[in-house]
This record gives sequence, structure tokens and C-alpha cells, in this order.
Amino acid sequence: MAKEEMLEMDGTVQEVLPNTQFRVELENGASVLAYAGGRVRQNRIRILAGDRVRLEISPYDVSRGRINFRHKDERAPAFNPQRRRPIYKKKR
Repeated sequence: MAKEEMLEMDGTVQEVLPNTQFRVELENGASVLAYAGGRVRQNRIRILAGDRVRLEISPYDVSRGRINFRHKDERAPAFNPQRRRPIYKKKR
């Protein structure tokens, strides 16, 4: 299948499911089951509920999609950068 045939849509992650799967609500109101794409997984990009994502959807099965980008401008409301774990240094 050529990449030109894939539909690209934006949506919001509604819930995080096991096995790196996500329930995403598209801008048109439809709900899609999506998984993290290869580069998202390789670069360990964390996707949380409430994140805005761009996904590719096959025209043959519009109920499933692949997340290939997480928008940086909007984070999930539960994200708090001050709550990160401190970096521990090895004792000599």
C-alpha cells in the first residue's frame, strides 16, 4: 500500500491502553484505536491522555490508526514538569 493512500488526521488521546495502544478521538468526533508508530517508539516519545496527535488511518479499516506525531504545543493536563525524578549520581 502506498503512503499516498493513507489518511492523515489530528485527534486527542482519550485513554492509554496496554501494549502501547491508545483510544483517540478525531476532530470529526469519531473514535479510533491507535498504536505508536516506529519512530515514536524508537525515540521513546511519551504519549499521555489529553495529548494532541497526528495519525495515519488506512482507508480499508478506518477504526484503527498509527500515531506518527505528537504535537508539542499542548500537553496533558496532568503533566507537571516539577514532579520529575531527580537525577542520582553514582557514589565513588
